[in-house]
Amino acid sequence: MLPLSKLKGIHPGKIIERELAKRKLVKSRFAMMIGEYPQTLSAITSGTRNLNTGLALRMEEALGWEEGSLMILQVYYDIEQEKKRKAGKTKPDLGQFRPVLFWETDLKKIDWINQRRAIIDRVFSRGNDEEKKAIRNFYGDSLVDRYLKKAQPADFPVSNKNNDA
Repeated sequence: MLPLSKLKGIHPGKIIERELAKRKLVKSRFAMMIGEYPQTLSAITSGTRNLNTGLALRMEEALGWEEGSLMILQVYYDIEQEKKRKAGKTKPDLGQFRPVLFWETDLKKIDWINQRRAIIDRVFSRGNDEEKKAIRNFYGDSLVDRYLKKAQPADFPVSNKNNDA
């Protein structure tokens, strides 16, 4: 059973990805096992696509999880995204970033919610201290630290600051 209260607001694909890695299951093989295209599973585990009920049920059965738990996580994630949209937190103050940091795209066209992993990677590998602080303020220390821990230790210096905002 999944500890739902601890996982509220996290995309269910991230939970699935972690579980597959823990069980040493290859995503493409798992996708075929549940009758899904590997590309679809990959999009879900990267957080760029939401779950539908049928797929969630097949995954839960294959993983031995309680029926409905993935859809509950999807709803909590959707609620969190809606709260951010309502609060106007769909993007940080763009004046805090140098245009050269995102040289290949228009800052106003970046999807700051769905592309957060790439944004965090970019800012912490190429950004200055002010830009890193802006990212931490926007996404929160816990999310940023979680992504940075998944990166190679030599790539990004992780601060010892631990105040979840």
